[in-house]
Amino acid sequence: MRVISVNVGLPREVPTEVGAVLTGIFKFPVEERVRVERLNIVGDQQADLSVHGGANKAVYGYPSEHYAYWQRRLGRDDLPWGMFGENLTFEGLLEDSIHLGDSLRVGTAVLRVTQPRFPCTKLGIRFGQPDMVKKFQLSGRSGFYFSVVEEGELAAGDPAEIVTRDEFAVTVAECVRLYNDRENSHAERIRRILQVRALPSGLRNHFSRRLEAQGRPGYTPGRSEES
Repeated sequence: MRVISVNVGLPREVPTEVGAVLTGIFKFPVEERVRVERLNIVGDQQADLSVHGGANKAVYGYPSEHYAYWQRRLGRDDLPWGMFGENLTFEGLLEDSIHLGDSLRVGTAVLRVTQPRFPCTKLGIRFGQPDMVKKFQLSGRSGFYFSVVEEGELAAGDPAEIVTRDEFAVTVAECVRLYNDRENSHAERIRRILQVRALPSGLRNHFSRRLEAQGRPGYTPGRSEES
């Protein structure tokens, strides 16, 4: 497992049908070693801190293996590293092999997996395709956010080494499946994911509400979780 590209970018205004939108999703590869700090990689920044960035979304990683899938599905060959807004493009690190709460050493930094990415409209802006948000969400190819356990430096080519595994072993892929599947209750699986200490409050609240809804009279999966 290794990093094959480090990508950063600052917010920019992008014209859309509803007016100019400020977004930090445009990331581009850098060759030099970069410093990873608690809330960001130096040289990178998010535009809307109410939903992006912060301690639990300090760094975003995406598997390079998914690029071939998207090239085929979208019929495009213009997908450079960083196209999905990822800071770190990984080789050999996939959603079904990494767990929420796992810690990785990359360069001299230690990063902890916190959650999958559930995209917003900015991804559609980046691709010039509004339906890209739904395609991405349902594909299961989410990538994963990290918090920064230890600040340090990293660069393309650095290995990614798992240094601790979360005891509850809920993969990023499993989290995405649970999030997307509102038609079934999955009570035991939800209880397990709620035991992961690294799970951010937003996702914790989401799954807690779904679990609580299942105890109500007349519960119907897919309808009453979010009420």
